[in-house]
Amino acid sequence: MTEPLASLLTALDLTDTGARTSEDIFTGPSQWMPLGRVFGGQVLAQSIIAATRTVDDDRSIHSMHGYFLRPGDVNFPITFSVDRIHDGRSFSTRRTQAYQNGLPILSMIASYQTEDEGIEHQDAMPEGLPEPESLPSTATSLEDVRHPVAQYWASQRPFDMRHVTSPVYLSVEGDQVAHQAVWFRTIGDMPDDPALHRAALAYASDYTIMESIMRRHGIAWATPGLKAASLDHAMWWHRPARVDEWLLYVQESPTAGGGRGLSLGRIFSRDGRLVASVAQEATIRLPHAD
Repeated sequence: MTEPLASLLTALDLTDTGARTSEDIFTGPSQWMPLGRVFGGQVLAQSIIAATRTVDDDRSIHSMHGYFLRPGDVNFPITFSVDRIHDGRSFSTRRTQAYQNGLPILSMIASYQTEDEGIEHQDAMPEGLPEPESLPSTATSLEDVRHPVAQYWASQRPFDMRHVTSPVYLSVEGDQVAHQAVWFRTIGDMPDDPALHRAALAYASDYTIMESIMRRHGIAWATPGLKAASLDHAMWWHRPARVDEWLLYVQESPTAGGGRGLSLGRIFSRDGRLVASVAQEATIRLPHAD
């Protein structure tokens, strides 16, 4: 197993402190990031793992809504408190709060369901897109850029990300459109734990979702003075999927205004199953011209 993937699995292996108030208490480490701020997808995934630890094994997460309240500091661990809001015959509801230094950095509510049968339909996966093997990886795109963030993205992330059109790391090439697609998978094999795969899918869903907004306005990650941050994140899991197999993340932004932009995403397995949907609002600010 490669070091970045081992780091992800270590971050998701939360410690049950044994402490009990009216809530369950867990702790987890912060992964190193070059700018010192905890990656939002990490806190989401850890919050999901914390909630999952309090739910019966026959129930899987099917939806989550989270708000990013404060930036996390990679130099400190994170404490997670889980409120067992409700357990019904088929559904369970949990609220997870993530804390650093006694202050909440994320608040999430999640719902779990027993396996059930019912009516079924889904949107079709886009056709005619290039296969992931034909596209350059992030490592290839950024290997010659000697910036600490670029080097981290190139070699220290646990996921292999491949943009169907050119990425927006350094510049925005082609038409400025409010949509894009990205193939992704972990850089190595994952354990055979469906709950872990669902949490890792949430982790990866935060990487590129706001790029549909950026692409529409010709904003690259390297744009001087760019300040971008996720405000909230919602996700729905529709069907099981493995994150160590190629998944297609189709993203679009229907609107932006007031310093905020909305992005919507759909994640498909390689054989065309719609496995998850995502929605995120983000703030994207550029320095004002004099």
